[in-house]
Amino acid sequence: MNTGMLSVEELRQEVAAGRIDTVLLAVADMQGRLQGKRLSARYFLAEVLRHGSEGCDYLLAVDVDMNTVDGYAMSSWERGYGDFVMNPDLSTLRRVPWQEGTVLLMADLAWEDGTDVTASPRQILRAQLARLEERGLRAYVGTELEFVVNDNSYEDAWNRAYRDLTPANQYNVDYSLLGTARVEPLLRRIRRDMEGAGLYVESAKGECNLGQHEIAFRYAEALATCDNHSIYKNGAKEIAAQEGRSITFMAKPNQREGNSCHIHLSLRGADGEPVMAGTGRHGLSELGARFVAGQLDRLREFTMLYAPNINSYKRYVPGSFAPTAVKWGVDNRTCSLRLVGHGLGLRVENRVPGGDVNPYLAVSAMIAAGLDGIDAELPLPEPYEGNAYTSGAETVPHTLRDALALFEGSKAAREAFGEDVVAHYANYARVELAAFDAAVTDWELFRGYERL
Repeated sequence: MNTGMLSVEELRQEVAAGRIDTVLLAVADMQGRLQGKRLSARYFLAEVLRHGSEGCDYLLAVDVDMNTVDGYAMSSWERGYGDFVMNPDLSTLRRVPWQEGTVLLMADLAWEDGTDVTASPRQILRAQLARLEERGLRAYVGTELEFVVNDNSYEDAWNRAYRDLTPANQYNVDYSLLGTARVEPLLRRIRRDMEGAGLYVESAKGECNLGQHEIAFRYAEALATCDNHSIYKNGAKEIAAQEGRSITFMAKPNQREGNSCHIHLSLRGADGEPVMAGTGRHGLSELGARFVAGQLDRLREFTMLYAPNINSYKRYVPGSFAPTAVKWGVDNRTCSLRLVGHGLGLRVENRVPGGDVNPYLAVSAMIAAGLDGIDAELPLPEPYEGNAYTSGAETVPHTLRDALALFEGSKAAREAFGEDVVAHYANYARVELAAFDAAVTDWELFRGYERL
């Protein structure tokens, strides 16, 4: 029994008993962050439960600093920055153990006339899941998020300009029980609180970078996993802040190993039975082979949805366990796509995304790519054996600028997501590139202030 989740009737009882007084109504923004409102629980039950709530449509048309920017068709000064409707998804109602008297639920975004806000990450994923459903298929997903823990608070890290931070571990603690024990009080609290919020924790382990760790959760249906991913990421930061520490999920926070977010995806039929496994090569069914072939074929065109930020591309370093070659392999961690598991547990792992990924967009891209492979009956090449870093194969794009060009020029992207979605997220990338191009970096100052 999942005790972290609540029904509306259970919420009513908790509110009446005085144990719950606050409802967080959350939406996932373009970066995959939780935005929304803190509502009085009494008001939520009386009004928002029936009618939803409103939020400014600029939430899907700003940069990471919440600056209003040009280029978005759905939201602008010219359009008056109006509202969209946040419709509560009652199936996501859950406790928030790290905030007293609080519950949270996700919202779907719609316009006042009831039509979907198509650029909303949650609505983009719902659209791809509907395409799967038309074929009698469902997607099951697990995400593996890595993060770095520093003993500095977020405020201290900011005041230090993120220099000279103190990592929670001074050496590589990958799989080390001794090294991870030092951080266990924080990690245990995160795990317990996430269980209390309805997530199914599997494990925690150390990673290679200093202070780097990973908490793994049980796979679930795609939308639930993406919701859980965003709630966990937000909650882990809040818990770390309460403990006077900071956590970063940046793809490349320093010169050492980056933070990955490996995404595992499998398909099931309408009867709930796995359909990727079969009697074909490498244990794949014909449908499974075509689904993986689609992943491979669209990898470069869809990389922008796996690696959405300038920093994302700093992670792709040969020999770093972050992929560079557009190759697939059977249990081969040097490839971008790794076939993992056995029998009915067979699944494809996409190793391209980093910890900064928006899970809704990345999973949408994987589904769209796989459906292209199925519909076009794409053949799956032989898996790569050996070190894919030295394969000489085509690589993932090296920069966000390169990925943007591939995404904008992709007929497959326009057909899968629609012209409006492609234009919206292409503008997101252009905004980030313009901001970076205008910045004077520490690298430039240290190289040029005196010597040039």
